[in-house]
Amino acid sequence: MDAVSEPTRALAAFLANLRYDDLPAAVVARTEELFLDWLGSCLAGRGARPVEALNHFAAVMGPGGGPSQILVNRRRTSPYFAALVNAAASHVVEQDDVHNGSVFHPATVVFPAALAVCQELSLSGRDLIVASVAGYEAGIRVGEFLGRSHYRVFHTTGTAGTLAAAATAAHLLNLDGEQTCHALGSAGTQAAGLWEFLRDAADSKQLHCAKAAGDGLLAAFLAREGITGARRILEGEQGMAAGMSTDADPTRLVDRLGERWALLETSFKYHASCRHTHPSADALQRLLQEHALDPGRIRRVRAHVYQAAMDVLGPVTDPRSVHQAKFSMGTVLALIALRGRAGVEEFEDCLRDSAIQAFRERVEMVLNPEIEAAYPARWVGLVEVESESGETFSARVDSPKGDPDNTLTRTELEDKAIRLGRFRGAAREGEMRSLIETVWNLHRLPDVRDLLADASGTP
Repeated sequence: MDAVSEPTRALAAFLANLRYDDLPAAVVARTEELFLDWLGSCLAGRGARPVEALNHFAAVMGPGGGPSQILVNRRRTSPYFAALVNAAASHVVEQDDVHNGSVFHPATVVFPAALAVCQELSLSGRDLIVASVAGYEAGIRVGEFLGRSHYRVFHTTGTAGTLAAAATAAHLLNLDGEQTCHALGSAGTQAAGLWEFLRDAADSKQLHCAKAAGDGLLAAFLAREGITGARRILEGEQGMAAGMSTDADPTRLVDRLGERWALLETSFKYHASCRHTHPSADALQRLLQEHALDPGRIRRVRAHVYQAAMDVLGPVTDPRSVHQAKFSMGTVLALIALRGRAGVEEFEDCLRDSAIQAFRERVEMVLNPEIEAAYPARWVGLVEVESESGETFSARVDSPKGDPDNTLTRTELEDKAIRLGRFRGAAREGEMRSLIETVWNLHRLPDVRDLLADASGTP
């Protein structure tokens, strides 16, 4: 097989043949960290309206019991419906991880698929880890392959995420390279997710993640049953690149497979907002600290950004929901300036705060050619502030908090997970600390079925 001419099949073969012993220790450790980070984000989605809607849908359409757990309410159901709800829940508070180069949120589609299937088959923590690595490698590489043109219209987590979930499930089902290729083909033909929802404050972002995780499972389980899919779903003449991209690069699919671990390049999210706001938020925090500025005396804030930030954040001019506010640069920078942080709690009443609204109106985004040239390899933050007295100040951040070279420590990840778990009462602090200890030893766990107590309080 020629990896250059048949990259989909080459990627599928790599994913199918990946084994736990192939993983460097750093990859195993980072997967455990990413898994804990995802668990916190998933639990924080409890009670959110789109999550409750999907949860009700699962209760009506799915079985009344099963092996796989919906984490926000601890109810057991089938793997498909557990993955569906858990994926939606983990993307609500905008604290799940992101890979900069592919502009893709891997955890929110990979881990729901991995946990659901592992619980169905009573598999181990090692099984979950290696299958999740397969999902990260697949999704990140597909996102990079589809390129920047894809992201202008398509939500990559919904599109590349469908293949990531399929790769995860296929590995847990022990599909061979040919079957995995069929799973990717069936996943790719279902892949979807459009950015238009941002203009309406619609709930589609959670639907994108839910469908990506669920459809990935569907593709893998059907491949096990013999359903075939396009063998060249990515690079074919009528494949994903042909319909969804103008700058696709097939070499990104097979770039140093087994040598370059894309999972290690994934960033944690520090602020509870769209990642495109983070560089500017970090830069504004630095500026306020360095110059001891009074936010009440700031006349204007200018955030220098890259084009993708303009594309995603630009349509949100008057946020009408908490989730839409997380895509408003003005709202995020107002929270940083007036409340010192943009965490999950700070967003809850931001739409009713007149001071936040007034500050938001003083923020503008401008396209910066240097920052645009660095993106997506680097997400640079640069802000300029003009005070009421006419003075100007600026600050720049080259690696936002949470990036691999400015990462969160395990203590910070633990604190974040505990905070997210108690955000809407999904998990008590003691329960989260027990869960943290379990996750730090995930590679030793013989069966992941009982990570959290069921709704009855018993494992």
